[in-house]
Amino acid sequence: MAKLILTHEVTGLGEPGDVVEVKDGYARNYLVPRKLATPWSKGAESQVSAIRKARKTREIASLDDAKAIRDSLQSKPVVVEAKAGAAGRLFGAVTTADIASAVAAAGSSVDKRKIEIGQPIKATGDYTVSVRLHPEVSATVAVKVVAA
Repeated sequence: MAKLILTHEVTGLGEPGDVVEVKDGYARNYLVPRKLATPWSKGAESQVSAIRKARKTREIASLDDAKAIRDSLQSKPVVVEAKAGAAGRLFGAVTTADIASAVAAAGSSVDKRKIEIGQPIKATGDYTVSVRLHPEVSATVAVKVVAA
């Protein structure tokens, strides 16, 4: 088992600053190469406090604020424009950054790393994505993809 410090949020594993133990292959082949985690050491404990402090400043402060943002996101669909062919197939795919910028244009701000897309969005139409706003609050956002 490898002991690591998470530098980014990993779904099902933990938040930035958490010290976790995972299997060696998962650490060596996935977490460390993608810079989602760093190896744990006694000197890296100071890193943990810095990561947690940065996470607290980025995180939505209270549960009430997160619920208010959730209600505003779920009230209306988000429209994303993308280049598409004649049959409605997109040239590429809609990314979390595209959705985050469309949400920002609608009046709310969401971190693109908090958006989870189930399957890649590669055609025009209506989709639903989930946004983790707070450890206890997540929102389901309706996304409408239209041709530009």
